[in-house]
Amino acid sequence: MASPSLTLNNGKNMPMFGLGTWLADPGVVGESVKNALENGYKHIDCASCYMNEPEIGVVFANYFKTNPREDIFITSKLWVKDFTKVNEACKKTLKDLQLEYLDLYLIHLPFELEATLKSGIPLETGVGLIGYAAQRIQEVWKEMEKLVDEGLVKSIGISNFTIKKTEELLNSSPRIVPACNQVELHPFLPQNHLIDYSKSKGITLVAYTPLGNPGRPWKSSTEPSLLNNPVIKTVADKHKVTAGQVLMAWGLDRGYGVLVKTVNKGRLSENLASRDVKLDAEDMAVINAIENRFRYVPQEWALKVGEEIEALWDGEYL
Repeated sequence: MASPSLTLNNGKNMPMFGLGTWLADPGVVGESVKNALENGYKHIDCASCYMNEPEIGVVFANYFKTNPREDIFITSKLWVKDFTKVNEACKKTLKDLQLEYLDLYLIHLPFELEATLKSGIPLETGVGLIGYAAQRIQEVWKEMEKLVDEGLVKSIGISNFTIKKTEELLNSSPRIVPACNQVELHPFLPQNHLIDYSKSKGITLVAYTPLGNPGRPWKSSTEPSLLNNPVIKTVADKHKVTAGQVLMAWGLDRGYGVLVKTVNKGRLSENLASRDVKLDAEDMAVINAIENRFRYVPQEWALKVGEEIEALWDGEYL
């Protein structure tokens, strides 16, 4: 099956289905990306803070010796410690990935950290956290626009932005409207208002954690499981597919991009086959009627002292 794609607001095409590389360990991630490319994946999602871009870059360099670069859509992200050096950070990512350009470059999160912070995220609440400021994001966005002017990236976007934060950026009348907003999206966090808002602004959504990311190091034994949800399992049994394939097909049917992470070769093919799963109106209705609400990646590290999680997400936490 041909890889379905979405047309971004600048006319560029983005494959809807992609491989995420978050939490993919060094020594493993390269082989995973290699297998994904050989199995027909056309969209690879990276980020500097994942600490594995150099290994992925070796794979890209080898793959593009015999395959056209323009056939693969590659995303990376500006980490929140690098707001003061956007151009430098992007060029480092390009060097690490051994690429001349990125198809999409995102502001990873709207919460700034001090550039001198030693660890990737604060180890103590509020330490090294500058946080969110609309004007600061607007300044960073102007630097992101320059990356397009220089030909370093084809498209720019945002990630983990709420409606309020997106609106504050758009109200500054940016020269380039964000092409994409990458956010957590699944039946326990359907983000219906964000989907409608983004469509009205011409911003394409891409879903991460569509399966609930059961491999997260901080997974709780008491949290709800998407893959074991009885509604999802019933739909999977009906179509003789896996629960994971149903979750991916649900996202694709809703019209946004879906990123799934795996280092298992068999799962790479299984995940890709979700493009062939055709959910009917009844399937979509019963999944949409799921009432469980849960956010698997709350970004609690960005909380200021005394701040509630709902405030962090502008009331859009669940």
